[in-house]
Amino acid sequence: MTARARTDARRAAVLGSPIAHSLSPVLHRAAYTELGLGDWSYDRFEVDEEALPGFFAELGPEWAGLSLTMPLKRAVMPLLDEISETAASVEAVNTVVFTGDGRSVGDNTDIPGMVAALRERGIEEVDSAAVLGAGATASSALAALARICTGEVVAYVRSEGRAAQMRQWGERLDVEVRTADWADAEQALRAPLVIATTPAGTTDALAAAVPERPATLFDVLYDPWPTDLAARWSGYGGAVVSGLDLLLHQAVLQVEQMTGRSPAPLDAMRKAGEHALAARQVS
Repeated sequence: MTARARTDARRAAVLGSPIAHSLSPVLHRAAYTELGLGDWSYDRFEVDEEALPGFFAELGPEWAGLSLTMPLKRAVMPLLDEISETAASVEAVNTVVFTGDGRSVGDNTDIPGMVAALRERGIEEVDSAAVLGAGATASSALAALARICTGEVVAYVRSEGRAAQMRQWGERLDVEVRTADWADAEQALRAPLVIATTPAGTTDALAAAVPERPATLFDVLYDPWPTDLAARWSGYGGAVVSGLDLLLHQAVLQVEQMTGRSPAPLDAMRKAGEHALAARQVS
């Protein structure tokens, strides 16, 4: 990649497929407004794995960074000049920053974003945890748990293949992982921390099994919200961390990396995100 001459008007965007639902533009634009970056713009582009190299090839010097969602978090890695240790640990990049000398640097803000979202709710350390699911978000959850969980993590999965993957991630991330069949997922709900990483509707059947005194649920979904599981959990007085919390905290880190301004305006970004989600539910 050739050297990039800095320009006053800077651009950033989120890429993925599908992408129309993304709240990232709302959060980043709110940050730019609060920071007085009137000449910055943040857009969304429908880009799949096949189109990604061509998109990169067309980027000009005005580009400051990119946010990446599925299915691009791994596909982008061969296109980058440098990858952070955090991103390499889970083989997933959700943030690309373009430096002044033309280098492209990949990072993963999902992992520290999870940790920050939990810390905001007072969760600094747990002695055990449960993870529902075994996809890409589950590996990020294990990486986050590597920072705050001192004991065993039980991952509830649907197949032995998925179970083997989670055990491998555990070994790689130095997390003590035990796997269990999804049929026994109700047992997960008694853990000090439950991280639900599954698609919408997957955990609905578990709502009836929420214990009377639940601990903490981190449900990575945010639209529609609340999920049946999160609604029952909070109804019983348990602490709930939402997908919006995750999206917000990982976006805060992205804004800081792309703009070089710190701290990013967390409160303004949260208000913008909550307003956008409320508007969706009304419509």
